[in-house]
Amino acid sequence: MSLKNLNAIKIPKNLVSKLSNSKINNLFKIFKKNFKIKKSFVVAVSGGPDSLALAFFTKIFATKYNLNSKYFLVDHKLRKESTKEAQKVQKVLNNFGIKLEILNWNGKKPLSNIQSLAREKRYNLLFAKCKRLKISNLIVGHHLDDLFENFFIRMTRGSGLKGLVSLEKKTIIKEINLIRPLLNFEKKDLEFTAKHVFNFFVEDQSNDNDYFQRVKIRKIINNFKKSGLEKDKLFLTLRNLKSSDKAIMFYTEQNKKINSYLDKKSEKLFLNKIFFNQPYEVVFRSFSDSLKKIGGKYFSARGKKIDNILQIIAKDTLKKETLAGCIIKKVNQTVIISKEY
Repeated sequence: MSLKNLNAIKIPKNLVSKLSNSKINNLFKIFKKNFKIKKSFVVAVSGGPDSLALAFFTKIFATKYNLNSKYFLVDHKLRKESTKEAQKVQKVLNNFGIKLEILNWNGKKPLSNIQSLAREKRYNLLFAKCKRLKISNLIVGHHLDDLFENFFIRMTRGSGLKGLVSLEKKTIIKEINLIRPLLNFEKKDLEFTAKHVFNFFVEDQSNDNDYFQRVKIRKIINNFKKSGLEKDKLFLTLRNLKSSDKAIMFYTEQNKKINSYLDKKSEKLFLNKIFFNQPYEVVFRSFSDSLKKIGGKYFSARGKKIDNILQIIAKDTLKKETLAGCIIKKVNQTVIISKEY
């Protein structure tokens, strides 16, 4: 669509004018081709270049196709300057006709495992907002660099196949479609977009802090690139792994369907003996999904904790365990999962 036609759709002039830049226009065309949303959506904004580029692309897309788009930023209040940064992002986006609402994480903050817990809290607040608005699509700004970093981080943790390919373009969590339309975009292109459009983005100070594992992994990847790591080859590896992952997903779903029974009245899930007589990866995923189903958690329990309980079950020494908001018991040859209140 031409700039003239875009202007006719009442996109703010200072926003649509940015498409006169050929590189920005080409990036938007790639975004538009891959963004298949036809209903209202929520966009998660952080203030970083990836999320600001996402705000730009989605605002033009939403206006072009007459879709309702909402924008939210979670202020974790983990740094003294976070509230001022959030307000600055809000002001900048407002100048371009993008209304941003700030969601606050109030209360006591963790002293350890900070990034992981902050991410979980962020998603909890965003999912809750989606539920209240009755919007089932949540758009986040994960990009190509995140995809590679996540692969190496999971590998260092000894993750299984599912963990290695966990960043999908679309994931359904508690009836919310978590959508990542920027997975084919490199960070440098998103930084270019944010600078050109807004002349602003928030610099994440933790990006230079070697205390965080992601920063260490990022530096390792950069060294790999210098040694000849090719983007296309890593993509091929991920594609092959995803193909294998889909096969395991099929057998996992079959196992849950055939070898488990949900008593809706008591809200208890019964897993028979055959449920656990499958290849380990199938059992692990089936059991993890079962805990999420009963416990109502957005994210799976830690793999190590799930593995510990599966070992107890395999040794036939399970009495009563709690995990992910669930109580796990064994009666005769049946494992029963109920919600922990």
